[in-house]
Amino acid sequence: MYDLAIVGGGPAGVAAGVYAARKKLKTIFITETFGGQSTESVGIENWIGTVKVPGTDFAKMLEEHLRAYAGETVDIKMGSRVEKVSGGNEGFEILTDGGETFTSKTVLVATGSTRRALEIPGSLEYENKGITYCASCDGPLFSDQDVAVIGGGNAAFETAAQLLAYCKSVTLFNRSADFKADPVTVEKVLAHPNMRAIKNVELVKVGGEKFVTGISYTENGEEKELKVTGIFVEIGLLPTTSFVKDLLPLNKIGQIVVDPKNQRTGVDGVWAAGDSTDGLFHQNNIAAGDAVKALEDIYMYLHT
Repeated sequence: MYDLAIVGGGPAGVAAGVYAARKKLKTIFITETFGGQSTESVGIENWIGTVKVPGTDFAKMLEEHLRAYAGETVDIKMGSRVEKVSGGNEGFEILTDGGETFTSKTVLVATGSTRRALEIPGSLEYENKGITYCASCDGPLFSDQDVAVIGGGNAAFETAAQLLAYCKSVTLFNRSADFKADPVTVEKVLAHPNMRAIKNVELVKVGGEKFVTGISYTENGEEKELKVTGIFVEIGLLPTTSFVKDLLPLNKIGQIVVDPKNQRTGVDGVWAAGDSTDGLFHQNNIAAGDAVKALEDIYMYLHT
């Protein structure tokens, strides 16, 4: 039986793996790939200590860091997806898609989430060619350009606020007459002279050549086109938590409910960190910090 099972190979999972190795916790580390959502970014500029790094290189950095410390303490099972975690106080059973089973005294879930994808003609073709899901990662690439934001919640307005710092103009598309974002946030963002919002919109298609050149939509029954070079999609996240839905308390959108002081879940012996949790903010640096908090608490749990 392992001391700890870590599920997930993004910043949270790898931070946990490095700390587990340093604390000599016998660990099984299970992930399909390394890097998480960040592998989709052409340039990450907010990972502390690194000025800018492509997402693919970031994934390699994470893997190299973990393998450098893993030794005989952390067993890395790459290319496997966890299908189910079950058990309780006597230990947990982790079942993978390959039919392998691992048992562990504790579990850390660090599987992150996937952004809800834009599903209109052209959206798949131009993903990472103008369509992006991370303003923090990719926003500066669109300096002095006209861009669009899709969504009407706090995430969409916060993305717009970020982009207004360097983009020529920002247009926000909302499918209904009302915004879900906080009124104070809406008022503040819409007050910017380079910002506008269009309500009651049905998106039609993304246009482009090699990269995005515009987005078509209908407003009051009339089809129009907005010329933009960037489209930032903020229509929600889908947490990767289905494999623990029968074990852990989840909120209404499937996020794992945790205590932010130590990342404990509602089940004794299980912790969660990063984008799969109900934390208020989700970024690479925050995910890694969540995992470090969790590992400190897991170590105390196992040794006191």
